[in-house]
Amino acid sequence: MASGLLLGGAVAALITAAIPAHNSSPVFDNPPPDKIVIDVATVNGSGCPAGTAAVAVSEDNTAFTVTYSDYLAQVGGGSNPTAFRKNCQLNLIVHVPSGFTYAIAKADYRGYASLQSGANAVQRASYYFQGSSQTVFKNHNFSGSYNDSWQATDSTDWAQLVWAPCGVQRNFNINTELRVNAGTSSPSKVSFMTMDSTDGDLSTIYHMAWQECPGK
Repeated sequence: MASGLLLGGAVAALITAAIPAHNSSPVFDNPPPDKIVIDVATVNGSGCPAGTAAVAVSEDNTAFTVTYSDYLAQVGGGSNPTAFRKNCQLNLIVHVPSGFTYAIAKADYRGYASLQSGANAVQRASYYFQGSSQTVFKNHNFSGSYNDSWQATDSTDWAQLVWAPCGVQRNFNINTELRVNAGTSSPSKVSFMTMDSTDGDLSTIYHMAWQECPGK
């Protein structure tokens, strides 16, 4: 696991495994019979500086959690001029059972936002395997006034899923970003957005679809 990673924090991400049905909506059922092991290669970004992010695999190895303790974008008041945008890239080594491949079919993001009237924010994410083209960022927009928890879901139809290459190890990258704009709100008032959960509930769920590789 990458150095500097710490268990704990307020934000969590969970990846659950599934056996897919061959249609536009994968059915999440049982994972492959062998264990799934996930290691962290690197963690980079202003939303996850050293010591503020960690990855832990569940006891049954069918899921893992990612925790953040400093993923906050904000503008207004005495905010740092660069604080309006925060991002994080996780580079993960996913050891899948022999003969299987996986894809991210759905991701559920959660956090908290406090946006002044006239302000706005966006949460965005993309995914790609090492050596492959990056998927198109999926954006979720929020407008002030807003002061509540938020949730956003990215879903991909079966025909559009990007599968891990069979028979070779390719690291999996998750890019996320929070961006807050003051808009027409008062410059003296702070607007912010976090990707976290103060009560410790899961913040993000990455659902994995599975299928057997050709020739298995």
